[in-house]
Amino acid sequence: MSGESDLIKLYSQRILALAADIPHQGRLDAPQASLRKRAPLCGSTVTVDLDMADGRITRFAQDVKACALGQAAAALMGAAIIGRSRDEVARARDALRAMLTEGAAPPVAPFDGYEVLTPACEYRNRHASIMLSLEATVEAMDAAAQAQSA
Repeated sequence: MSGESDLIKLYSQRILALAADIPHQGRLDAPQASLRKRAPLCGSTVTVDLDMADGRITRFAQDVKACALGQAAAALMGAAIIGRSRDEVARARDALRAMLTEGAAPPVAPFDGYEVLTPACEYRNRHASIMLSLEATVEAMDAAAQAQSA
């Protein structure tokens, strides 16, 4: 019975609500950078399209094919992503990874809200899906910066 209550906690109403309302869902026409990332263990994928100016995201879209946890993480990121620098996104990514693997504090504003995913810390097989959107965004930002400097 404990396993069932753990799953209920893991897929809380808040996580399901986030998963149902992902900001910037879809694809951009002619983005500066586009990056698809896949979590090999579960098969979740995120494709990120973005444009940058002065080191900050100006346009953003994400196509998320993931479990509810990965979708919730993408929703939290999407709510805060416009106007963010690579350092801000990388700090959020690193804080989320530390939260999941080391019990550290969740990312802070503007990337707050990830504490809702704290129950997933015990489910290592879900970590890659939760990390996908932030990891893909950092990589896409790197690709955009590289294309701009070429």
